[in-house]
Amino acid sequence: MVRELGAVGVEVRARLLRAVVAEDGMSTAEYAIGTIAAAAFGAVLYGVVTGDSIVNALTKIIDKALNTAV
Repeated sequence: MVRELGAVGVEVRARLLRAVVAEDGMSTAEYAIGTIAAAAFGAVLYGVVTGDSIVNALTKIIDKALNTAV
């Protein structure tokens, strides 16, 4: 009986294994967590970029570049 199923049995087993193991996309909970993480990262990045330290550092770099003797 096992020999009769041969290729068909192997194909069915392979399809079942792929169906059980497959992770084609994120679930709703994963989307929610990913969205919250992206929003938090954006807020932190915005805070860093708009902070005085970044503006001062960029100003110093530009001033140094413009005042360098060639």
